[in-house]
Amino acid sequence: MMNITIIALGKLKEKYLRDAVDEYAKRISAYGKLDIIELNPVKLSDNPSQNEITSALSKEADEIKKKIPNGSYIFTLCIEGKEKSSEAFAKAINDAALNGKSHITFIIGSSYGLSPEIKNLSDFKLSFSPMTFPHQLMRVMLLEQVYRAFQINNNGKYHK
Repeated sequence: MMNITIIALGKLKEKYLRDAVDEYAKRISAYGKLDIIELNPVKLSDNPSQNEITSALSKEADEIKKKIPNGSYIFTLCIEGKEKSSEAFAKAINDAALNGKSHITFIIGSSYGLSPEIKNLSDFKLSFSPMTFPHQLMRVMLLEQVYRAFQINNNGKYHK
């Protein structure tokens, strides 16, 4: 059984997004234990300076690091990461398990992203697309792809 942790900055406000997360969490539970940790993003002014953003990302990094399970394989979601097909993503998850990693952690930053410090801790920097998506929708998209990866790796019917 795989342990999956998702560390996300911010809470899901919309019921339909929480419902989607709950549905995928239920589906994923057949393959492993899922833990979603929501952290509060640092509050910024309406028009923050680059220094304010950098400081906020650093403070968020301190909180993120406290929540990363020891020995886990870390995926950070960031725009400069590599894009993968669903099959390649499934293989990356499978390869982590084959290399002795029974715990995978996904980190979703705040609307300003992640600090370089967290990106440097990453085993794999992942980008879903060069497009920008609503921050809260990203969690649903990630969970759907994690579920799809387990289906692919277990020859399930979902990935058709």
